[in-house]
Amino acid sequence: MYTISPRAACLALLAAFFITAGLIQASAQDGEALPTRPSGPLTVGVYVHPPFVMGGDGEFQGMAIELWEWLARRLDLDGEYLEFSNVGELVNATASGEVDVAVTNMTVTRERAEQIDFTHPWFDAGQRIMVNEDRGAGFSDVVAGLAESGHLRAYAWIAFVIVVATVLVTLFDRHFDKDFPRRWRDGLAESFYTVMSVATSGRPPARKNLFGWIGRFWQGLWLVCGIAVLAYVTSSVTSVMTTLSLTNQINNVADLPGRPVGVQPGSVSEDYARQAGLDIRSFEHVDQAVEALLDGRIDAIIGDAPVLEFYAHTNPQQPVTVVGPIFAPDKYAFGLVHQSEFTRPLTVELIGALESGVVEDIRTRYFGDDP
Repeated sequence: MYTISPRAACLALLAAFFITAGLIQASAQDGEALPTRPSGPLTVGVYVHPPFVMGGDGEFQGMAIELWEWLARRLDLDGEYLEFSNVGELVNATASGEVDVAVTNMTVTRERAEQIDFTHPWFDAGQRIMVNEDRGAGFSDVVAGLAESGHLRAYAWIAFVIVVATVLVTLFDRHFDKDFPRRWRDGLAESFYTVMSVATSGRPPARKNLFGWIGRFWQGLWLVCGIAVLAYVTSSVTSVMTTLSLTNQINNVADLPGRPVGVQPGSVSEDYARQAGLDIRSFEHVDQAVEALLDGRIDAIIGDAPVLEFYAHTNPQQPVTVVGPIFAPDKYAFGLVHQSEFTRPLTVELIGALESGVVEDIRTRYFGDDP
């Protein structure tokens, strides 16, 4: 029969105590790492961005909303919508735990992935540019272009020549034509009309030929001068307007430097424009940016391609068009709090929805059959 010394018994008790304490601590740490399911309905943060999220006052629809509600039914989840004014605020609210799920066309980026979790992506997109298709060269633009090209100085000399010619014609006709008006104001008006007729149309009004064949040669020289002036004015204005039209035209991202562009705060569009060094103006929603575009406060809008395309398609009365190819391609996903217990089940259901065609069916209802 074995006997245990008091010293060995104390050592065994101490070892058992420390092992038990370590297991309890590890269990507590594991319990902290695993998130607990929130009690009650989930708080679902949304950002209105047609056609993915539309509506307001707690009643929303759109592609992202339809997809989320389909997933919620599959997982037996209840949720209450909470609207945010821009996607940046929605990301911050998700990171802080103010909302459980972020539902909109949220682009997956590394910076956001450091703050929140993302589900599997469910939409491929990118950035495009919207412009005012009616924007052309205004009067002030044409005047500035004529000044820069030196044509205004030439116009000033032409105006000076017209004034001098008017005075000379008046003096000439008063001296040689007995039927010419004797009052100076009437005579100057008659001579000015004659000079301007030659300068603008190349044809003088009916006048007496006071000097026979020499007078005809003189009138012919006047016609040549008038046609030359008219041709110069027309060609100079046309060339300046053509140059302005080509200069003002925006076809792709390379045409944006030096121009004010509209973006949405906290968006990928804003990040892209800031990194590209563009002159940006922030607008919460696309309709506000379009208003600024039509007012001339900005020259273009950078935004998510499907959002801009949907706006242009559903607002044909607005003179806006989407130009250029897609750039900065990205993917949309739903956002969740870090280590959320719903990230994996939502991802699994999303993958199933993609494989079964559910996502494509929802997409087709908003964007048609074109891929």
